[in-house]
Amino acid sequence: MGDPDHRRGSARDAGSAFEKACAVADAVLYEGYLLYPYRRSSPKNRVRWQFGILAPRAWAEAHGPVAAGLSGSVESWRQQTECLLRAGPDAVVRVRVRYLQTQARSVEQRTEDGRHVPVDRLEAGGSVHLAFDEAVPQERDLVVPLADLLAADREFDVGAPGGEETEHLPGGVGRLVRLRRPVQARTTLGAERLPGPGSLYRLRVRTENTGRSTPAGARRDEALGHALIAAHTLIGGAGLSFVSSIDPPEDVAVFARDCRNLHTFPVLAGEEGSDGLVLSSPIILPDHPQVAPESPGDLHDAAEIDEILTLRTLLLTDDEKREARATDPRAAGILDRVETMPPEVFARLHGAIRSLAPAASGQVSAASHGDGGAGDGGAPRPHVTAPAGQATAVPDQEGAPWTPSSC
Repeated sequence: MGDPDHRRGSARDAGSAFEKACAVADAVLYEGYLLYPYRRSSPKNRVRWQFGILAPRAWAEAHGPVAAGLSGSVESWRQQTECLLRAGPDAVVRVRVRYLQTQARSVEQRTEDGRHVPVDRLEAGGSVHLAFDEAVPQERDLVVPLADLLAADREFDVGAPGGEETEHLPGGVGRLVRLRRPVQARTTLGAERLPGPGSLYRLRVRTENTGRSTPAGARRDEALGHALIAAHTLIGGAGLSFVSSIDPPEDVAVFARDCRNLHTFPVLAGEEGSDGLVLSSPIILPDHPQVAPESPGDLHDAAEIDEILTLRTLLLTDDEKREARATDPRAAGILDRVETMPPEVFARLHGAIRSLAPAASGQVSAASHGDGGAGDGGAPRPHVTAPAGQATAVPDQEGAPWTPSSC
């Protein structure tokens, strides 16, 4: 493990593992981004951004209380992941922090005297354009030798700057203006060696919204302009292997119970049987979640099944499809995909048999999701396993909403 060429190769392998896990991570990132029927006028698309929200602290605390172990549609100002790993002396930790930054899209019509005035909708070049909130994906990669984290915590800026972009519409009738507010955030990495035989460590990844410009009494949409949306973390590296938080080996289960995960739930990612990658998500997933190979693309509504959503989308009227296309480019992409889907691809959505073996019964997780301090660490979480590609539904703890896995 001390060979520099080996370490560079291992780092490349870690990066490749991250990219392979992005299909599942993207399902987390865009969970509920725009729900069927994909139109701005739909009531359920008027209250958006419901998962993994890290808002400015003063605003989040004023709208609490928020139990630290809960996730789903609760809004906090921080996330914390703690997981166990085994590592050699030259191990390197790699963390990728991912989230959405909101972007307000306004529509402005050009007047006869050359001014631009805000309007709700505008037709140009045969297309309708609506005012709507979009989102820009943000990623930050952090790479630190494990030895450095054992010596002291390391802090990193993971925020995103604000910005403004203008798109002129055909015919000179107006323009679209996209405005992003700055997001201020930091991620702190730390690690500790655990007692007992073997090279066992606890890794801590803590991400916080550090913005101070949003007053406690601000409207929700104002606070979300400075928030991390659908925040989640990929954790990997070189020269290390992770322990399942859901089903840890018996000899380390006591250490797994002591892990404190705030508003997020870490699971092993990647291929079944691998242990080199963790996905820590605000949505409950099983170890090694996978997107069904039959799925032709993300429908942003993981509480449903691709076949049902595809059929429903095909049944939208021409006026509804027109509004959906005007609502968001991702909605337009979904319409294009389902309307041009070959029959053999659609047929594969009807179902697939992964295994003829009996399904595993529910197991109680050894992972705990507490408040980061002393105590029992929260109630154990039920864990339901399912063959790859089938949805799994797991109830959340302490009354929090649950979300079926899209993977």
